[in-house]
Amino acid sequence: MTSLASPGVRPTDSSRARTIRALARKMAGKRTMITLAYSLQRGDHGEQPIWMGIVLAAMLGQIGLPGTGFGVGYGSMGAKGMNRAPAPLRAMNAGVNPTGKYIPVSRITDMLLHPGESYDFNGQRLTYPDIRMVLWAGGNPFHHHQDLNRMLRGWQKPESIVVSEIFWTPVARFADIVLPAASTLERNDISAGWWDNVVYAMQKAVEPVGESRSDLDIVTALAERLGHRQAFTEGRDEMGWVKFLYDTLKDQVAEQQIHLPDFDEFWKAGRAVMPEPSKPYVMFEDFRRDPNAHPLKTPSGRIEIFSSTIAGFGYDDCPGHPVWIEPAEWLGGKLAARYPLHLTSNQPAARLHSQMDPAPISIAQKVSGREPLWINPLDAKARNLRDEIGRAHV
Repeated sequence: MTSLASPGVRPTDSSRARTIRALARKMAGKRTMITLAYSLQRGDHGEQPIWMGIVLAAMLGQIGLPGTGFGVGYGSMGAKGMNRAPAPLRAMNAGVNPTGKYIPVSRITDMLLHPGESYDFNGQRLTYPDIRMVLWAGGNPFHHHQDLNRMLRGWQKPESIVVSEIFWTPVARFADIVLPAASTLERNDISAGWWDNVVYAMQKAVEPVGESRSDLDIVTALAERLGHRQAFTEGRDEMGWVKFLYDTLKDQVAEQQIHLPDFDEFWKAGRAVMPEPSKPYVMFEDFRRDPNAHPLKTPSGRIEIFSSTIAGFGYDDCPGHPVWIEPAEWLGGKLAARYPLHLTSNQPAARLHSQMDPAPISIAQKVSGREPLWINPLDAKARNLRDEIGRAHV
């Protein structure tokens, strides 16, 4: 990794330009992987750096070769770098949304604050629904959105909010009703990543604690009250679903002459291993070798540096090719003269989101119960800032 400056030293425009030129030549001179963090798309015009990363990889001409190309979210996903599984583990059928309505996840706050108003998305003109009740299970919207005070105002609009949670997370604290969900140690399940060649039997270690229930039991009880128990469960209990999902995978890989043990043998052993592929999987290798026989899922079937589809949307803030667009807030903007400090909010090293916040390792790193902030020593010295125990220029 190339650093633009040493700690406490501010780079000049000329030094930045030299570093960028040297980095460009270095990338073109050897095999290079362009990787981008998921968090980039949560910023102002966040789709642009993701798109530009793919364009940069295309310009290097290495997409489809081992160890090159591009990737997104490698620090967030546990399966990257592994061979592709012979078949994905089947999940329960999600069903069909009878309303036909949806919103992008980033528009939750806008939807709650502006029901009935129109908005643009992927070239379409859609309308925010009027949400009276929220049932939230899995994930944490308070981790996804930048302006939490604005989201709190929107979160107060629905008449009732029900949250299914294991821990006392922010989304649980702001719910009207919390359904205590059992953890993975309190239920039977089956697991395998999209790229894993190993299927694991997740066997219950203890019974659900207190009044907690598994997600399956919670939704089954709700479905029964609504008169749809049979449609949801399809006549299967917890172990029935675990066996069904495993048997489905077993039948899928049997078509590839891969034979997995029967369910009872698998459950007793704790796992089942499928053979490694004969050669490592290389993303877009087939496309590189023959783009006509293996087109991409784009209108042209190719990597689109310029997209006529996106250009046709007519959006001022998203032309048909990736560009740098000045964000609302940044160190080079007009507001920086009044607000010269820039906060970069990375993932705390000692915890995993709010779910692990009560853990001892997380608590030990806090200062007065809060995550510590670190500041450039030059900025701290200029403002005569000290940390809580009196050390200067932290």
